[in-house]
Amino acid sequence: MPSNTLPVMIAGAGPTGLAAALLLARRGVPVRIVDKSAAPSLRSKALAVNPRTQDLLEDTGVTARMLAEGWAVQGLSLHQHGHEDVAVPVSPLLDTDRSLLSLPQSRTEALLADALQAQGITVERGVKLDTLAQGEDGVTVQLVHADGSVERTQAPLLYGADGAHSTVRQALGLAFPGDELPEPWQLWDLHLATPLDPDRVHLFLLPDGFLFALRVREDIWRVIGNSAAPLDALPAGTVCGDVLWQSHFHIAHRVAERAGVGRVLLGGDAAHIHSPLGARGMNLGIEDAYVFAVCAADALNGRLSRLANYTQLRHPVHRQVVRRVGALTHLMQGRPSTLRELRDVLVPRLMRFGPARRQFLRVAGGLDHPVRTRG
Repeated sequence: MPSNTLPVMIAGAGPTGLAAALLLARRGVPVRIVDKSAAPSLRSKALAVNPRTQDLLEDTGVTARMLAEGWAVQGLSLHQHGHEDVAVPVSPLLDTDRSLLSLPQSRTEALLADALQAQGITVERGVKLDTLAQGEDGVTVQLVHADGSVERTQAPLLYGADGAHSTVRQALGLAFPGDELPEPWQLWDLHLATPLDPDRVHLFLLPDGFLFALRVREDIWRVIGNSAAPLDALPAGTVCGDVLWQSHFHIAHRVAERAGVGRVLLGGDAAHIHSPLGARGMNLGIEDAYVFAVCAADALNGRLSRLANYTQLRHPVHRQVVRRVGALTHLMQGRPSTLRELRDVLVPRLMRFGPARRQFLRVAGGLDHPVRTRG
């Protein structure tokens, strides 16, 4: 890598941006990473680190630290009519020694940031990417710092990992087509005393919707549902304790029309969003970062065609994953009633049917497609 190479600019210090910066730095590529937030979020959108992500981060040392902090999900339980209807193990069906790992996104980000710091790179917080302009030899960006000062700087490449409302994507003029489910979903992180198996993911098919429950750590659980009173659907004997975080959100399934233009590429939520049901949001973003790091390093060594290669490699994957997760979410949401009746019959049968069950777990595990770094 030429010693006078300007640093690659990464906008957004969530899991995608942090992973991209770390993987580039380990290849000897100068990196600068900025984020408009003054501090990392302590709230965790994602909770599961899938086997694919663990493999991709293995060489960085982050996976070992994840395994030391998180716990391995042992199985999945489907509940219907007030009882466990189907119980499925995880690891044997994934054709890997790894399992889904329960670890809050905030901890994943902290571990990535620590590893990045060890490479001599610190996230520049309170710095917003305001505008960008591409030239033949690079990208000019305007940054606004927390004190209001404006900086204009250049970078050979820009990676937009700045979330669902991405400034980078909007500056490129890329559409973000898709659809949104009409009803709000509710979320709790709370203390639970419950008869639910603490080492399993729990899915509930309800008369008026759907419920998801996963233990975060100790007796703290994440509960998500779209029914009128999700917590009331937890099994008999459950006692709800203090609520650590409560929120509501709408689910959308969208894919940017392209994964980048020229020297400006997109990853993570800037390129694709979908429901949390497939446990793929953060994990798919880290996969984007891995492919970006390979393509960007090649481009900086003179193979500029690798930038277009990134968009060709990632866009079909984004479309495929969002389509699969979207179809699963529409089925599981339990609305309208005609679809709910089909769901209540079909889903338990599919979970008992080996090939369908295995495919579902491979989607959740990130193993439903190969990670290609060359087209």
